Amino acid sequence: MTSILKADTIQDTDGNNIINENSNTITIGASGDTTNIVGTLQNNGAAVGGTNTPAFHVKMDGSQTFAHSTTTKIEFDEEVFDSDSKYDTSTYRFTPTVNGKYLITLSFYFDGGGASNLRNCNVYIYKNGSVYGQVGYDSAGGYGNNGLRNITSIMELDSDDYVEAYVNFNVQDSSSSTGGGNTVNLAQFSGMKIIE
Repeated sequence: MTSILKADTIQDTDGNNIINENSNTITIGASGDTTNIVGTLQNNGAAVGGTNTPAFHVKMDGSQTFAHSTTTKIEFDEEVFDSDSKYDTSTYRFTPTVNGKYLITLSFYFDGGGASNLRNCNVYIYKNGSVYGQVGYDSAGGYGNNGLRNITSIMELDSDDYVEAYVNFNVQDSSSSTGGGNTVNLAQFSGMKIIE
């Protein structure tokens, strides 16, 4: 035997609305209430909610030396956090192993080794060994000294994709340059899965 309960409003013993239906809109609870869902909340059969993981945030143990006009991987070797152990501090690579869209950010301090010595500096986010995103500093008619570059990308990653950070310095005297540092404000690389 099937029973049907028909009501536009269900109230608690104090007369407060618990569930209300009005013009095809269902309201559960009231402002200030805490609503606990036991089980899985779904939207047309798909689970609602999720977490922003895998997620990682890394920095550098110290500064790094870079050869003139050579694109080089940045050695982010110190984890601030790594939710699922998906960042490798020996290969400096994030391999999420979980399909989805990811927000990836890179911030990097560069030093040309003296006033007017720096021509340009480009920082890159690489996907599977190729440039995915890039931002740079170009002193154009003059030469600079140092600066900080930031880049953010949203990328689709499959389970076997990987992400890395690279930099390229070009200096007036063709000498080596330094970049990064052991504080987060000088060098950081991070990423997280976007909830879809």
